[in-house]
Amino acid sequence: MSESKVVESEEPHQTPKKFKLNNYALACAILASTTSILLGYDIGVMSGAAIYIKRDMKVSDVKIEILVGIFNLYSLIGSCLAGRTSDWIGRRYTIVLAGAIFFVGAILMGFSPNYAFLMFGRFVAGVGMGYALMVAPVYTAELAPPSSRGFLTSFTDVFINVGILLGYISNYAFSKMRLELGWRMMLGIGAIPSMVLTVGVLAMPESPRWLVMRGRLGEAKKVLNKTSDRKEEAGQRLADIKEAAGIPENEDNEVVEVSKRNTGEGVWKELFFSSAPAIRHMLMATLGIHFFQQASGVDAVVLYSPTIFEKAGITSDTYKLLATVGVGFVKTMFILVATFMLDRVGRRPLLLSSFGGMLLSLLTLAISLTVIHHSHRKLIWVIGLSITMVLSYVAFFSIGAGPVTWVYSSEIFPLRLRAQGMAVGVVVNRTTSGVLSITFLSLSKAITIGGAFYLYSGIAACGWVFIYTVLPETRGKTLEEMHMCFGKFWVKSSTTKTEENLMGAGRKSRR
Repeated sequence: MSESKVVESEEPHQTPKKFKLNNYALACAILASTTSILLGYDIGVMSGAAIYIKRDMKVSDVKIEILVGIFNLYSLIGSCLAGRTSDWIGRRYTIVLAGAIFFVGAILMGFSPNYAFLMFGRFVAGVGMGYALMVAPVYTAELAPPSSRGFLTSFTDVFINVGILLGYISNYAFSKMRLELGWRMMLGIGAIPSMVLTVGVLAMPESPRWLVMRGRLGEAKKVLNKTSDRKEEAGQRLADIKEAAGIPENEDNEVVEVSKRNTGEGVWKELFFSSAPAIRHMLMATLGIHFFQQASGVDAVVLYSPTIFEKAGITSDTYKLLATVGVGFVKTMFILVATFMLDRVGRRPLLLSSFGGMLLSLLTLAISLTVIHHSHRKLIWVIGLSITMVLSYVAFFSIGAGPVTWVYSSEIFPLRLRAQGMAVGVVVNRTTSGVLSITFLSLSKAITIGGAFYLYSGIAACGWVFIYTVLPETRGKTLEEMHMCFGKFWVKSSTTKTEENLMGAGRKSRR
């Protein structure tokens, strides 16, 4: 391998800053990331509600596929608008807007008299979700100090998983109600957290980087003082942000004039047509990590877990819904483990371990479901293995692919491109999720459900190779230092003992 194709760590002997937790930054991150509960709840609740919607409205599998998956495609509208909106009105008010739109959508879904009206309600809620998915990780990454940025930004996926678990519990709780009322309660109750969120976010400060981008240095300094571990660190963070925004370091006025370049003009052109290798590398990393996160089959497992359990041999609605609650519980527990490892272990080791585990789980699940498909009698051990592999898959997803995707893509872009860069990642994420959700039932019929999971395992293998070769480690870097990690498209990261242990590679460190 030629040296021109290798990127070594810019500071190989630099020790990442010790993990510290700022209580004010923690509170703000929790509030901002609560938006993710809305997406998680919709994913979880639709897995069970779809069963009763199909029975009540007497619609086909294709219409159910479209109903379930179209939410992700609708969210693309919000994601595309969110980058410019958050540069215009700020990160905080964009989160408020997201919660308000989702509230209206949840109410419409809860009162839907027919399939067409239900689709309209999902359109409104989907737009709101698109706004929330883009802006919440960006806000948290911009607010958090470097020592705990991974931990705090991972809250996006933590709350997605909490929402999924709540959705599963809602399915079980309302499944005993009258057919025409139960699924409407499942969907409509999602309006409650969105209403609480909309009010709670108003208590948060604005992102310090957005304030600097608008020339409001005095306000930015106050926020940085509250969210930094020391006053000296706050001063250094402010100096770095000013430099990134093109504001002279010796500028100390409370409010300064900023160029139109800092307010979002020309960003899309720079993002997609930049001649800078680092920007192209960042865009490639963002598109790839969001694609592989979804294309490896997570929404097929989470959205259609009752269908998978039915194919595995569980026929009772009650047992299927209880099994999905187990999926949500495991997913939530393992995401909590990941949040505490992100700033201690690093992004790459978690991603590589995650995709490796997902690959093995998907292969074993595919084999198990294929055996069940060709068997003429009930094989209890294969049913147990299938359920175990579903739980194993969501556990491995939650320790890396789930949380690290949002952390990584929200922290790598420079200040001027961050909102739009994250928006592009969300568009790829939701598009891939939507296509997978809409096609899963049809794909399962075409190549069998086991064949579908063989396909997803192949994609997970490609994802592992992509991460190993393209994604550099970003742990311990400030947002303004990220450009040093990018620029070459074949990554040979400094190998650490932690990564060796996690991957079980057994090879010598090449530091």
